[in-house]
Amino acid sequence: MSVSGKKEFDVKQILRLRWRWFSHSTQTSAGNGGYIQQEGFDHRGTPVRLKSHSRDRGGLRKSNSPVHSILAPNPGPTPVYVRPGDQSWHQQNIIQHLQASEEQLPNSSSPCSARKEEAKSSHEDVKSNPEDPCEEEATDRLALSSFSRMSSNCSDEFFQATNHAEQTFRKMETYLQHKQLCDVLLIAGDHKIPAHRLVLSSVSDYFAAMFTNDVREAKQEEIKMEGVDPEALRALVHFAYTGVLELKEDTIESLLAAACLLQLSQVIQVCCNFLMKQLHPSNCLGIRSFADAQGCMDLLNVAHNYTVEHFLEVIQNQEFLLLPTTEIVKLLASDDINVPDEETIFQALMMWVRYDVQHRQQDLGVLLAYIRLPLLPPQLLADLENNKMFSEDLECQKLLMEAMKYHLLPERRPMLQSPRTKPRKSTVGSLYAVGGMDASKGSTTIEKYDLRTNRWIQVGIMNGRRLQFGVSVIDNKLYVVGGRDGLKTSNMVECYNPITKVWSTMPPMSTHRHGLGIAVLEGPMYAVGGHDGWSYLNTVERWDPQARQWNYVASMSTPRSTVGVTALNGKLFAVGGRDGSSCLRSMECFDPHTNKWIGGHDAPASSHCSRLSDFVERYDPKTDTWTTVSSLSVPRDAVGVCLLGDRLYAVGGYDGQTYLNSVESYDAQNNEWTEEVPLNIGRAGACVVVVKLP
Repeated sequence: MSVSGKKEFDVKQILRLRWRWFSHSTQTSAGNGGYIQQEGFDHRGTPVRLKSHSRDRGGLRKSNSPVHSILAPNPGPTPVYVRPGDQSWHQQNIIQHLQASEEQLPNSSSPCSARKEEAKSSHEDVKSNPEDPCEEEATDRLALSSFSRMSSNCSDEFFQATNHAEQTFRKMETYLQHKQLCDVLLIAGDHKIPAHRLVLSSVSDYFAAMFTNDVREAKQEEIKMEGVDPEALRALVHFAYTGVLELKEDTIESLLAAACLLQLSQVIQVCCNFLMKQLHPSNCLGIRSFADAQGCMDLLNVAHNYTVEHFLEVIQNQEFLLLPTTEIVKLLASDDINVPDEETIFQALMMWVRYDVQHRQQDLGVLLAYIRLPLLPPQLLADLENNKMFSEDLECQKLLMEAMKYHLLPERRPMLQSPRTKPRKSTVGSLYAVGGMDASKGSTTIEKYDLRTNRWIQVGIMNGRRLQFGVSVIDNKLYVVGGRDGLKTSNMVECYNPITKVWSTMPPMSTHRHGLGIAVLEGPMYAVGGHDGWSYLNTVERWDPQARQWNYVASMSTPRSTVGVTALNGKLFAVGGRDGSSCLRSMECFDPHTNKWIGGHDAPASSHCSRLSDFVERYDPKTDTWTTVSSLSVPRDAVGVCLLGDRLYAVGGYDGQTYLNSVESYDAQNNEWTEEVPLNIGRAGACVVVVKLP
């Protein structure tokens, strides 16, 4: 406190006044001392004018008015922030004076830190004068105002134009149309196309590499574009400016070729998508070859898949007959060609050879190696042996001999296996899994597995819930026989057409059966054993498709339910099952020509009916012996088993806790099981059969 009794201001107080004056203007004070008066405030904040003040070298001297007459604003209009650029000359002088004083302060590196220090000093001043409530109130307001300014003044503003790029490129297009500011001339044939290097480089990696590297073209004003269609180049330059491209059938290939050269990935993609939509049996081979030449792998794969899927239609068109030998090899080697049998592919090859026999016959031996001759009918092989086209070619003779051995010596087929003995995926048919027990206590759905697509899809629904029934295939139709719908055993027979997806009712069996075995042998279908709801059965019925009626044949020597039945070498085999007291290990076989069953008591029974097993045994009819092969990966009960192609498939089952959707396939050559694509739902006791649709 000075001698005069007036409080002297220190530098910190001066700084507070500085921020007070030039950041938040106050209303006119009521006293006669110094004050700040607002003039002409508007929404932008106008300069303020200093009416009167006293100043010495050390700072500002207060008048007789109280301190809060300057700091505390009187009621009036809301203060408006004053922009630094709008300050008056008097304010700028004061700022210069205060800045000189501020340089002497330590730890005042930023306005934000100065504001924090200002708030702290204000709080301390209030504590030193607790007897003055007005000054305390003014200081609190000052502290609050200081923190508010600190948060608002430390933020920046940004502006983002929503259509800036579009407007810029539209302007560049205008320059291009008027040939203004163009700095490069593209020459394709007799066409000269002006452009801007910057625009071309921003769209095309090809031009970016050309113009940004130390190459000759980077400095040339005229650049020759070799091997590019002029109209396609003009369209792509126009696309660079506008993003607009016209796709037409007669120009799409030249446009795609130019886009591949200029590395316009977006254009390449849309052109490929356009060609994918245009695929047809008459042009798919040409598109496939063009995609291969341009390195468009997605288009190549789609065109190839279309070709093999529609192979029967493709071979009827001129493009197929004009294919070079290398392309024919690629088709013949494919395992995914959609054909009903191997003979179809052989006939397609011969049609291609005959189109230009003089030049193509010399490649016949090489091409015939891609035909799976052992899978052709033996009658056709005999005819080929006497054909001059084959008899005069040593390689053809070797291949024909190999195929004939495969037919003449069936017992040696395991030793004659080769890539030519493996059937193509489309020729083996599709796997159907029908019904079975699932988490809902009985599935009514039918799932289909296709080797070519490698997935299971639902293709049908049974008319009602049915368990422990039998399924067989006659004339590409599924026959669902017997079973039970809870406690009631049925003799009902239904037929499902996979093409029309229609169910029809057939004449019923003479005996109600569930847990029966079903198999087709030389035309007729046999229903073997089972349970009629009261007792285990050894009776057998035969369905005659021509007469459309059921008849009894000779009964088995042993009653069997849940029996495995299959046809092999002209005989019917009944394997295992249950007889009410034990699980059976015996097997008996039926000869339809003598109407007799042979065997039945050649192996002891087992009492371990409830034990899960992963064992797999194989029967050899030549030696009449069983041998153990590689085990399943998961022990399972009630598993569906069926042969598809050259592999044995184990489908679903029950592991003691869960109804399984897992599928495994057995490779006899390598004696190993491989995990396959699972079913859509877990099911046990499903009937699994193969259907070969035309």
